[in-house]
Amino acid sequence: MNLKYLWATLQFITRIPVPQRWSEGTEFQQYGRGVPFFPVVGLIAGIIATLLTVWIAQAAHSPLIAALGYVLALILITGGFHLDGLADTCDGIFSARKRERMLEIMRDSRIGTHGCLALIFALMAKSAAAYELLASSSLSLTTAAGLLICAPVAGRTCMSLVMYNQRYAREGEGMGNIYIGRITLRQFVITLATGAVIVTVAGGMKALGALIITAFIIYGLGRYFRHHLGGQTGDTLGAAEECGEIIFLLALFWV
Repeated sequence: MNLKYLWATLQFITRIPVPQRWSEGTEFQQYGRGVPFFPVVGLIAGIIATLLTVWIAQAAHSPLIAALGYVLALILITGGFHLDGLADTCDGIFSARKRERMLEIMRDSRIGTHGCLALIFALMAKSAAAYELLASSSLSLTTAAGLLICAPVAGRTCMSLVMYNQRYAREGEGMGNIYIGRITLRQFVITLATGAVIVTVAGGMKALGALIITAFIIYGLGRYFRHHLGGQTGDTLGAAEECGEIIFLLALFWV
């Protein structure tokens, strides 16, 4: 795989500074080739966020403050990119309108009640789950840190489930259109395999079990989006990533 697509993907879906020359020559319409690097991008984001979390936990001796730091770090790393997609998707889906109107609502830059509620729940759920991991008497800080690293990996790995063999819900071009229905079976399998290897190494079999649960639920969520919208959009990809992180963190308490 061409590493230029790793740097292009890192530059596109995070706010991590990447020298322009590292991704030079990559066309925007070819960014779908970078999907197999999604789990690696998640690993980079997870390591940065977790290092900050561990530092706060050791300096402040407060798992609650450390958990909030973890969630804030992930927001800053992505610029809220996926959270925006989650809010827009919930505004559209839960409007209970016809498909065309749902897509119009999702394109609106203004946030509605359902989007606000989705953001509040997402941030609370991630903060609560991170706190429980950090405060758990049965887990060392090192083990908890490994599991926290895995959440962004799981979210980005499972995004491929709403890309492969899917159709773009809108007419014309859009950011999601470079991924949705554009990745090959080989790229899809490599993405899932890479994610599985990373979470197993970082979090052990517990993390792998949580990833499997997450994958099944995100697959179902993708079918739900397709049923209501007639396909996927860039917003539903973002929603899938955020839901993937949340489901993974919560699933850790059941495996």
